[in-house]
Amino acid sequence: MSGSYDQDSFILNSIGWLRSKLPSYWFACIPLSALIVVVWNTASQAQGLDGPETLEEVKVILDTIFLLVCSILVIFMNAGFGMLETGFCRQKNAVNILAKNLIVFAVATIVYWAIGYGFMYGDGNGFIGTQGFFFNGDGTPYGDDNYPAAVPAAINFLFQVAFAATAATIVSGAVAERIKFDAFLIFSVLLVGISYPITGHWTWNGGWLAEMGFSDFAGSTIVHSVGGWAALMGAAILGPRQGKYSSDGRVNAIPGHNMSIATLGCLILWIGWFGFNPGSELAATANVPYIALTTNLAAAAGGITATATSWIKDGKPDLSMIINGILAGLVGITAGCATVGYLSAVIIGAIAGILVVFSVAFFDKVLKIDDPVGATSVHLACGIWGTLAVGIFGTGEESIVTQLIGILTIGGFTVLASTIFWYALKATVGIRVHEEDEIKGLDISEHGMEAYSGFVKEADILSGGFTSSMTSEVSSSTEG
Repeated sequence: MSGSYDQDSFILNSIGWLRSKLPSYWFACIPLSALIVVVWNTASQAQGLDGPETLEEVKVILDTIFLLVCSILVIFMNAGFGMLETGFCRQKNAVNILAKNLIVFAVATIVYWAIGYGFMYGDGNGFIGTQGFFFNGDGTPYGDDNYPAAVPAAINFLFQVAFAATAATIVSGAVAERIKFDAFLIFSVLLVGISYPITGHWTWNGGWLAEMGFSDFAGSTIVHSVGGWAALMGAAILGPRQGKYSSDGRVNAIPGHNMSIATLGCLILWIGWFGFNPGSELAATANVPYIALTTNLAAAAGGITATATSWIKDGKPDLSMIINGILAGLVGITAGCATVGYLSAVIIGAIAGILVVFSVAFFDKVLKIDDPVGATSVHLACGIWGTLAVGIFGTGEESIVTQLIGILTIGGFTVLASTIFWYALKATVGIRVHEEDEIKGLDISEHGMEAYSGFVKEADILSGGFTSSMTSEVSSSTEG
């Protein structure tokens, strides 16, 4: 009995000692922590799925994890686009470009969840999906089996929304440095919610183009050309940046402010493409490394031929063309990465690298369409080439005529829809910032902040701003 009394006394004394040493609110956290643990365990049990019991279910789990990793890689490409576009543009618009590339994925996710995924993958007809809006995790409205018979529908949605956001992000670079922030966001809603999923339904959900035999494995046309067509119409309707073209027709170069982050953006995109193309296999199969290698070969070939072409054409190897050449090769191989041979992948990438150099000059000097980052050339021109290349180099039954029909119909629909969207926005909220705001920079006029606040900038010195004034004062005092 005394032993029990001593033990109780020890516990009480210990609690009293702890109370004297620790704040009282620490003890209030004990029941709160216990409550959190109970609720967490209950929620986990309610939301979780049963673990795998057969080899087939283990494979489904592995496919799910594979798609999750690929989804993350594709989502991370938003960072690549942000770095690339920011580096290719002027420092006074850096915040604006970064903001667009960040928020567009958030906007695309909600819009695609609400309506886009239903239009693209919902059961309906050969033209458009008519059910499955406000995705709730049930694969039935999309004609998909649910776990454990197949991967959870949620991972399919996550992978596809990353692609949808890519199409909208492509537009950002072509309309950079003069578009209103709200106009770009509204256009992204319309593109991701309506135009992109409708043309995607024609092909990736067994629509009328798929039945015809059109093939675009990972989206040279479905994603990249769609983004490119929308970007082309936006840049054309917006008009060029101030100072881009002289009254006598001369083209004035407006160089980017930071090629270091542009190069980083290219490398991020190159890595992200290993989620973009291999992930389109939609399962962890033995074909994944094959797709990864064709992707890498085409990117390397595109970078090399773009470097050589710009070197011969302009007398010096242009870093911006090296970057766009690599991306051109990646876009070009996206349609056929699962079906063309290794040599064919090199040829496709090499031609894309040459094509992008002349395409940039064509849009810039001949059509007078101002595209600050070359997005139209990379994604539209090389997307078209890559889709046609499937009919030339593919090992399946793809026909170049069928491929051309797919390119023209998807392109025609996107041009029509984008033109309507852009002109509707122009007539309502307006799409272009005021001339004074464009000169000042969109960072200040649209966001009220600078990307490089506190740093010595070339603009400060040239304009005799605060930094240069301080420098002059310091020099004068030193001489005195």
